Amino acid sequence: MVTPRQPTMIGRGLGGELRVLREDRKLSLKKVSFLLGWQASKISRMETGKQGIKSADVASLLVIYGVVGKERDRLLRLAERSDDIGYWENQPALSAESRTLMRIEREATRIVNYEPLLVPGLVQTGDYVRALMRVGNVPADDIDSRVAARLARQVVLTKDEPPELRLIVDEFVLRRVLGSSKIMARQLRHLLEAIERGKTSLQVLPLSLRGHSGLDGSYVQMDFERNKPVVYLDHKVSGLFLEEPTHIEFFRVETDTLSRLALDPVKSAELVATIAREHDRE
Repeated sequence: MVTPRQPTMIGRGLGGELRVLREDRKLSLKKVSFLLGWQASKISRMETGKQGIKSADVASLLVIYGVVGKERDRLLRLAERSDDIGYWENQPALSAESRTLMRIEREATRIVNYEPLLVPGLVQTGDYVRALMRVGNVPADDIDSRVAARLARQVVLTKDEPPELRLIVDEFVLRRVLGSSKIMARQLRHLLEAIERGKTSLQVLPLSLRGHSGLDGSYVQMDFERNKPVVYLDHKVSGLFLEEPTHIEFFRVETDTLSRLALDPVKSAELVATIAREHDRE
């Protein structure tokens, strides 16, 4: 009998990729288990990260799925590290979506997102995303698919039981114009609408602070019903998932610190509305 365990981020990431490969090929758990002579429950536990994933087992699955070359090598390297804590995921150029982030956001019960430079991704409008892609030098042919991927993440907020979403942003985020003043005005009103739906809260760090400990970068902290909490740090061509308890505690303290410095939710919403009107007049 396999003892259930909390999966690591590498295990969850690899398991999710194996599930996507199977589903893309229209193969059921029953069919794959028959072809390999395994129990279907074994494949299910691998896909959810609840069972250690051996390189030999991954190699067998990749034969069934027809995965070869560099992609096969990448997945086998992940299998060799599936019990390691922490996960550095390489991804394409600026503004591409982390495959692992998109999967685990759907499982989160609570998400804290701090942003010093940009409107948080889960509440961005399509026009704002498109403007961000353009200034980020994303190839024109890739923009539509990137915008669609970013907006697809926001489905988590429309679930029957959406996660509690706590946003902390610098006032600079609200004032910097991306695309046009009209796009920014619509983006800020969209942010206010998200707050009004009930499970999203916002606090703004005013420019009057001049400086604070969050200026060195954004982060996303996620809590789950059954899995360990995770902190995600986004970079231009990679994303880092942190799982060590000391790292998780560091960011919990950081959130508390920034929250104490920020305006309360009511004053924050008033500031967002005021700046939206300023953008409308420009």
